[in-house]
Amino acid sequence: MRRTNTCGELTKKDVGKKVVLDGWTQSRRDHGGLIFIDLRDRHGLTQIVFDPAHNKNTHKMAEHIGREFVLEIKGKVRNRKSGMINPKLKTGEIEVLVDELKILNKAKTPPIEIDDRAEAGEEMRLKYRYLDLRRPIMQKRIALRHKIVTTARDYFNKHDFIEITTPMLVKSTPEGARDYIVPSRVNPGKFYALPQSPQLYKQILMIAGFDRYYQTAICLRDEDLRTDRQPEHMQFDFEMSFVTSDDIREFTEGLYKHLFKKVLNINLEKFPVFTYNEAIERFGVDKPDIRFGLELIDVTDIVKKSDFSVFKKAETVKCINPEKDLSRKELDNYIDFCQKNKANGMAWMRVSGKGLESSIVKYFSPKIQKELLKRTNAKKESILMFVAGSNKLVNETLGKLRLKLRYDLNLVKKQDFKMCWVKDFPLFAWNEDKERWDPEHHMFTIPKQEFIKDFEKRPGEVIGDLWDLVLNGIEIGSGSIRVTSPELQERIMKFIGMTKEEAKEKFGFLLEAYNYGGPVHGGMGLGLDRTVALMAGLHDIREIIAFPKNKAAQCPMDGSPSDVDETQLKELHIKSTFLKKKK
Repeated sequence: MRRTNTCGELTKKDVGKKVVLDGWTQSRRDHGGLIFIDLRDRHGLTQIVFDPAHNKNTHKMAEHIGREFVLEIKGKVRNRKSGMINPKLKTGEIEVLVDELKILNKAKTPPIEIDDRAEAGEEMRLKYRYLDLRRPIMQKRIALRHKIVTTARDYFNKHDFIEITTPMLVKSTPEGARDYIVPSRVNPGKFYALPQSPQLYKQILMIAGFDRYYQTAICLRDEDLRTDRQPEHMQFDFEMSFVTSDDIREFTEGLYKHLFKKVLNINLEKFPVFTYNEAIERFGVDKPDIRFGLELIDVTDIVKKSDFSVFKKAETVKCINPEKDLSRKELDNYIDFCQKNKANGMAWMRVSGKGLESSIVKYFSPKIQKELLKRTNAKKESILMFVAGSNKLVNETLGKLRLKLRYDLNLVKKQDFKMCWVKDFPLFAWNEDKERWDPEHHMFTIPKQEFIKDFEKRPGEVIGDLWDLVLNGIEIGSGSIRVTSPELQERIMKFIGMTKEEAKEKFGFLLEAYNYGGPVHGGMGLGLDRTVALMAGLHDIREIIAFPKNKAAQCPMDGSPSDVDETQLKELHIKSTFLKKKK
């Protein structure tokens, strides 16, 4: 006897059918001699009935069934009685009268509820993750992840990509974050690294002639954690030869439109493209949420003509215009928010039927007020919110304020998805702590053609052929056209402070490979976990990963990271100098 159906598929059309069901006991209810059990598997719930008038033995056994017991039952599908129908369940019109029962396994009382109505604390959920994963909402999320991955794979395969698995034990190379390192027993004193990304290997694959590669790659980075970052995460990783950046973005846009249509039945609009500078000036951030307006409006030239000294002395003055009136208390809270984000404050003007009203309006002539109203297109009963200072500070502060207002004023809907591209990032960023130029993304990105000849002389001006993909204000992918000239790659490495010997030691195999002819190529790493989380209406990627780590990069379920036996350390020629606290 093994199951003929799942617990989520029987309906009225199955009435009279003999079936076998397997699953877990969600709940047991005794009703005047009859015992009702909700039997659960990942497909749903089915109500099963034990009737002593029908079978005394199975009814007696059912009296001792507890929550999460694993059962196998054989019985006959019948209609539920009038008034007992549950319209919320697909199986809500039927029940199964039990003929035979097997208790496959008993269970202790679970320490957390296997129920979506009562969620346990984070540590308990992670400690008993195998129970947490039984919850219907968690099974739906993991199933959604599966559907997204398989749908993406179908799209890659349809477009002539080859799935190739790159190694998990690789050479340690500087790519931004700290490496996780793995000692080699057979090569004493030597270490592998776990890959932060397949970056170098996918470039090698392009040199090898695999012009379209992809994989769902596991990336491991020893970083501080947050809700959208884990020590190990997955990404759709792909590379394409003989393409331009426009070709790669066009393919990726098609991929995401395909995913949203097939998985959520949502038609995404065309992805607008912003330059890095445009995104910063209009939205204050390089990851703009374009689901709502509230763009930053530059009014520097207008307010410089006023008598308000704060504005007259500032490099830049910008404002945003929530099309809603705000109370004085709310405005004071937003002033405090701006100050906490390093601005000196926030000035405001209320738009009324008579014009502008505020304690600072007296410094602005009627003509200047009229210009402000025209520039901002401000309507009656709305607020102009100003920040003054350096251009960088103004953009950063108003960018954060804009995002705060997004939720405070309910400017976005949960099921609204909008994506955009941000391109033309600076190739280098100045590292004040180390007083040197570092790559903005990574050192394998090619400068735009007009900067290749003399990028060393004007690093602050150099734009790279690189871009980000943004969904609802969250970066979900980065890509670039790669450096394919070994001479240019060596120049970039030298410029960021790497000696020729270091370059050869760390990246000699890549530079050597390019001596044998590398195609023009580029690609992207697309955050799979972030994509799934956002499509599920979430921001915490731990909710869509089967076995995530907690904020301390620990797994409460299996106890990792953990001590290892001294014998293992000796085999690896490692001696720990860490002093353990006495218990």
